[in-house]
Amino acid sequence: QLQLVESGGGWVQPGGSLRLSCVASGFTLDNYAIGWFRQVPGKEREGVSAIGSSGLMTSYADSVNGRFTISRDNAKNTVYLQMNSLKPEDTANYYCAAGPYCSLDVGEYDFWGQGIQVAVSS
Repeated sequence: QLQLVESGGGWVQPGGSLRLSCVASGFTLDNYAIGWFRQVPGKEREGVSAIGSSGLMTSYADSVNGRFTISRDNAKNTVYLQMNSLKPEDTANYYCAAGPYCSLDVGEYDFWGQGIQVAVSS
């Protein structure tokens, strides 16, 4: 069964950090670009960051550029999203997804994880 599982979410105070992980099972991530997305109830899912299959290409939304860093370890079948200087507006459910292209477009992705909550508040 093809599956993506996110971990590392939780609550953090403004200015804090979290590292999200996305682990694949049932397939290898080597041939896939991975994107991180987030969604607040009542709003559309938005692209946060993406990384190409080799790790050479990355993309960030303007709202997180300079604060978030995406990386991957294909040997561990895992992609990470390091989130620093977190703000209350980063609060959302975060999802990872696998697809053919390094893109922040939701429609470019084929497989999705179940999501994990990130809450930033004092």
